Amino acid sequence: MSLQLSEAVSLKPFNTFGVDVKARLFAEARNDDEVRQALAEAGHRDLPLLVVGGGSNLLLTGDVEALVLRMASRGLRIVADDGERVVVEAEAGEPWHPFVLWTLEQGLAGLENLSLIPGTVGAAPMQNIGAYGVEIKDVFAGLTALDRRSGELREFGLEECAFAYRDSLFKQQPGRWLILRVRFALSRKAALRLDYGPVRQRLEQDGVEAPTAMDVSRAICAIRREKLPDPAELGNAGSFFKNPVVPAEQAERIHALHADLVSYPAGEGRVKLAAGWLIERAGWKGFREGDAGVHRLQALVLVNYGAASGAQLLELARRIQQDILQRFGVALEIEPNML
Repeated sequence: MSLQLSEAVSLKPFNTFGVDVKARLFAEARNDDEVRQALAEAGHRDLPLLVVGGGSNLLLTGDVEALVLRMASRGLRIVADDGERVVVEAEAGEPWHPFVLWTLEQGLAGLENLSLIPGTVGAAPMQNIGAYGVEIKDVFAGLTALDRRSGELREFGLEECAFAYRDSLFKQQPGRWLILRVRFALSRKAALRLDYGPVRQRLEQDGVEAPTAMDVSRAICAIRREKLPDPAELGNAGSFFKNPVVPAEQAERIHALHADLVSYPAGEGRVKLAAGWLIERAGWKGFREGDAGVHRLQALVLVNYGAASGAQLLELARRIQQDILQRFGVALEIEPNML
């Protein structure tokens, strides 16, 4: 067996919150065979199999009684090219942002708005990651996943993935599908998405009048670095709460009391509210209790200042949820997966 198993391994390096808990068993899979070996080994030892990528969407609240498998497969390739539309495929273990940069270096547009998002390619479809007007579903061309029940490989198209806001079939069926590689449909002719004001403002500030996809990527990287803490310096998992979608009537009632409410049309008589605005208005921005806190520049981000436990971070999140519900009548949903 090529898979290397280790016991009682600290998961601190493998979650961006930097929470120090231990895995009963730990292994890294660099190919499909090692993934199958891990499944077999977990079954033999009667342990659950927990698959992690970059650990950027994970809150660990205690030691993990499982075989924790980190996806470490690598590989980038162009699988179809008609001169304009280009399909690229990446292995699940590829770090997301370097993959985005690779596509841009190939002269391909489509992923630039998703620059500097932490995590891996395999985890991206789970949450249907999105930023600055673009989601995975907008550039998705298919993926290959392993059915953990049958051991068979299955190809998924766009409709089968049931993508929604920060959601997908793979999130709805946890423990069923193990994503091995993902394909994206990109273009040699950039149709840039500059819907968000900060992106246009940054490009104008940088003196860019005719932006390329690479220019947009650089602008978004600059914006994200100013707004969001680097997990290598301050433990966090990015946005901790989803932006809630509420009936338009409820949004109007809140707006009547708070004229500066930040909101966006969500279609079908619904409105998406900015969770960060709600949390900041409630006074949580910059809050700290021990080593668990809310980032001083971005109220949507919970941070670990050093030695916070996952349980402490979760308790803080629950307090924020309760406060927002009482103040605004809005239920905030936690975005990271919790274990």
